[in-house]
Amino acid sequence: MAIARTGELATAGSQEEVVVYKVSTKTKVSFLSGAIASAIQSEKVTELQVVGAGALNQAMKSVAVARGMTVSNGYSLVVVPSFFDVEIDGERKTAIKLLVQSM
Repeated sequence: MAIARTGELATAGSQEEVVVYKVSTKTKVSFLSGAIASAIQSEKVTELQVVGAGALNQAMKSVAVARGMTVSNGYSLVVVPSFFDVEIDGERKTAIKLLVQSM
């Protein structure tokens, strides 16, 4: 299951709306890819937060499917990965953040 929230991303003098999804190994690719495609077509940036190899696999498959959904409308997706620390059940873990946006 993916959990969503929205926020803003400040970039070079402008602010873009960001939709954030926490991705797990149980996240459905069809759901997440549709959400990514919808956000891209609405001119929003999507942030995928993942912990673990299985969650990263689901996130990347979703991006690949979303690309297929948006390419015919002229969108080219870019993924910018980065690391960040999270605390889960009192334990510090390293997570990966994937910013998905259109060029």
